[in-house]
Amino acid sequence: MIRASLLACGLSAWALGAAAQSPLQVIAQQPPGSGSDAMTRAWAECAGRLMGRPVVVQNKPGANGILAINYLKGQAADGSFAMTIGMSQMTITPYVHTQMPYDPLKDFAGVAMIGSSPLVLVVPAGAGISKLADLEKVARSQAGGLNFGSPGKGSPAHLLTTALTDAMHWPATHVPFVGESAGLTALMGQQIQAMTLVLNTAAPQVKAGKLVPLAVFASQRSAVLPEVPTIAEAGGPAVLARPSWIAVVAKKGTPPEVIKTLNDATNQCYSDPVYANSMDKMGVTLMRSQPADVLGFAERDIAVWKPLIDKLGLATQ
Repeated sequence: MIRASLLACGLSAWALGAAAQSPLQVIAQQPPGSGSDAMTRAWAECAGRLMGRPVVVQNKPGANGILAINYLKGQAADGSFAMTIGMSQMTITPYVHTQMPYDPLKDFAGVAMIGSSPLVLVVPAGAGISKLADLEKVARSQAGGLNFGSPGKGSPAHLLTTALTDAMHWPATHVPFVGESAGLTALMGQQIQAMTLVLNTAAPQVKAGKLVPLAVFASQRSAVLPEVPTIAEAGGPAVLARPSWIAVVAKKGTPPEVIKTLNDATNQCYSDPVYANSMDKMGVTLMRSQPADVLGFAERDIAVWKPLIDKLGLATQ
C-alpha cells in the first residue's frame, strides 16, 4: 500500500510537471477584435513571458460565454487550461436562464483578477442624439421603442441598458449580437440606435467621430473620455454606476500549485511597464489579487445583479 501510495504521488508530481511545461491553453469567450479578447491577449503575452511557458489563446465565442465555459468544463483539470471571464459570465449570464447552464461559484477555481473598466452608452454619429433626453425622444417616437444592442443576452451591457430604460420608463427592444464587434458594426450602420460598450471599444470610435457617448456607467468620469458625464450626471440612476471586470479562472479541481503560479505571474504583470501601458491605453484599471478574490468579487456582484434580474423578469429558458 505504501509503495502504491508513493507511486501515485510520483505520477501526480510528474503530471503537474508535464502540465507546467506544456503550453497553457487560454480560452477567450469573446471573438477576436473585442475588448475582452485584447485584454486576454495582453495578459497571455505577459504571463507567459514571466512564467517562461508558452500561452496559446483560443477564441470560443457564442451564447455570451456559455460555449467557452462548456468547452472548459469538458477539459481535464490538470493545469493545461484556463479561461478569461468577465463580470457578465460570473454574475449575470447564469441567472438570466431559468435553468442555470453552469454555477460560477461551484464550477470554477479563481486564479486572478485582471482589471476593471467602465462601460459607456453610445449612439451613432449623425443621428441627432447628444444626451439622454434626445434618446428618450427616439424611444417614444417609434413602435417597439428604442432598439438597443448588446454583445449577448445576460451581458453587463444588456442588463445595464435594460435597467436604464426600465428606470427611465422608456419603451425598448433588446437586439443581442455575438460579441461587441458585430453589435458595433450594426450600431455604426444605424441598424440599431444605441449600445453600451466597454471603454476600450467605444473610445477609438468616439475619437474618430463615428460614435457619440452619452454617459459612463461609473461614479467618476473616465480619464480616457473626460468630457463624458457619469450616468448620474447625465440624468440616469446612480445605482447603475457599476464597472465591468475581467478575471482568470480554471476548472474546479485544477492543482493549487498551477493556480498559484498563474496568480503570481498576473500580479507581477502589474509592475510590467509594457503590460501596464497597454492596459492603460484600453482604459483598464489593474487589480492585484489572490485566487480567492475572484469568487469574492463574483459573490458581491451577484448580490446586486440577481435581484435586478428577478425584478426585471429577464430569466428565460
